[in-house]
Amino acid sequence: MDLNLNGRKALVLASSQGLGKAIAAQLVQEGADVMLASRSVEKLKQAKEELSALGDGQVEYCAADVTNREDVDTLVKRTSELFGRIDILVCNAGGPKSAKFEELLDEDWEQAFQLNLMSTVRIIRAALPHMKGLGGHIINLTSTSIKQPIPGLVLSNTFRLGVAGLTKTLSEELAPYSILVNTVAPGRIGTDRIAQLNAKQAERQGISVEAYAEQSQNEIPLGRFGTPEEFAKSVVFLLSGANTYITGTTLVVDGGLVKSL
Repeated sequence: MDLNLNGRKALVLASSQGLGKAIAAQLVQEGADVMLASRSVEKLKQAKEELSALGDGQVEYCAADVTNREDVDTLVKRTSELFGRIDILVCNAGGPKSAKFEELLDEDWEQAFQLNLMSTVRIIRAALPHMKGLGGHIINLTSTSIKQPIPGLVLSNTFRLGVAGLTKTLSEELAPYSILVNTVAPGRIGTDRIAQLNAKQAERQGISVEAYAEQSQNEIPLGRFGTPEEFAKSVVFLLSGANTYITGTTLVVDGGLVKSL
């Protein structure tokens, strides 16, 4: 199948590592030009070097804190200046603090609100003027917490749902501009984030990290954590020219973990 991504212009947030980097890598392999973004210049430099060797797509980077409006505006402006337009936008950010409700302060809630909801609002708002005349694809990464709340992740359970609601609303509002907007919800994918959450849960249960990881994988029907690469392939399909009619939906990539319909 021709994904029709050669020469497409993509902006991928939180892409110096983890799922964002895996998505950027798949886009580059398919011939897209990709702007990487995260807070760490050193990680971005390394990611650019690695990804540039994967395909013909041009790879650039711009350091930005997605909770800072000025950084977001600068990032979009730089992407537009270098690439001439934005066809693809992947909204992504690190996960919020792992804690139970009574352990959290107002500051924790505000930080998660800015990181996991307002960052998505701001980047889409900034990018739309560069997409409206051409059409394109927007993907908002969330979590399986939008389908099935995850114990100990009340912040994610709350604000990720806001992103899902935003996605559904925008899919209707932006359809006249041929902009398709979808949510992709990763389950337990083998990243540093999952390793950190496993360590936290193991500590709470008083067991080893290895024992908790085994227990966690046994809960997944496929019996293992997903890989960033196989997750990225699902996302890139939705971002590609092969997807011309899927919008306003949520794709859960979780090996069958979530039990909801």
